[in-house]
Amino acid sequence: MGKGTGTPMATRQRESSITSCCSTSSCDADDEGVRGTCEDASLCKRFAVSIGYWHDPYIQHFVRLSKERKAPEINRGYFARVHGVSQLIKAFLRKTECHCQIVNLGAGMDTTFWRLKDEDLLPSKYFEVDFPMIVTRKLHSIKCKPPLSSPILELHSEDTLQMDGHILDSKRYAVIGADLRDLSELEEKLKKCNMNTQLPTLLIAECVLVYMTPEQSANLLKWAANSFERAMFINYEQVNMGDRFGQIMIENLRRRQCDLAGVETCKSLESQKERLLSNGWETASAVDMMELYNRLPRAEVSRIESLEFLDEMELLEQLMRHYCLCWATKGGNELGLKEITY
Repeated sequence: MGKGTGTPMATRQRESSITSCCSTSSCDADDEGVRGTCEDASLCKRFAVSIGYWHDPYIQHFVRLSKERKAPEINRGYFARVHGVSQLIKAFLRKTECHCQIVNLGAGMDTTFWRLKDEDLLPSKYFEVDFPMIVTRKLHSIKCKPPLSSPILELHSEDTLQMDGHILDSKRYAVIGADLRDLSELEEKLKKCNMNTQLPTLLIAECVLVYMTPEQSANLLKWAANSFERAMFINYEQVNMGDRFGQIMIENLRRRQCDLAGVETCKSLESQKERLLSNGWETASAVDMMELYNRLPRAEVSRIESLEFLDEMELLEQLMRHYCLCWATKGGNELGLKEITY
């Protein structure tokens, strides 16, 4: 691994620097299609933000604005996803009074850390994990763009923080390149970045478990349940995949070399909950995204539905019935974790 030179970055409070080391990574070609879904999701979020579905001043620093318009039902789907996950994250932060940690598994170009900081809702520490190749790209953006690096440096007590191609560790934020199927490596890297198993911990996986075999995702869920005494797990992914619409989704992804290895767990809301309960979690809830959309505050629905015309409401409903938001808890009775609901 070659040694690079440090890049000076100024924060509003003092001069600080991020020192970076260049490194090369060899990634399994079989994972190429899965890594491509990170790019797709980022482009879709960037487009929806540009139209005004939700406010995110940070996504523009990670991904370009697509010239191609995204369909209105896709934009509404992403709005419901971002809103639903965000509501659950904030409920956990309220219950723990932010004395907790968040571990975002398969985080991609997610900007939650920066948005929580803006709302003064940061946990004690926020961790992100993804494929090393994706992490390298994210760290390059952070290093090169002061709107991303300054908030990290402001919270960091040292004058410099070390960043190499696959890892960034600071006082309140860490990004780690690791394979979620290799749990010993995952745990070792998280602990090296001061993950505290005694703190209440929220783990998030958005369209991640479905790309692992049922055995691999079960092992990850078991590891998470066994590692923390007080924890919550949020899972967003496909559901009701046994019907014709589900089959078309699977075939479309296969054509792009992207196999849904864990699709058998996505049969129903019941199968999603059962996976969580059979792998060490004490409570499990699940809603499909149409149900979640129908529960959105009416003012928000009116606002987003006025952004662009959707002539086929049935198409939105069909799409939303094939995604779900699940959450599970373990321990934390004194904090009221079991009471968290969407």
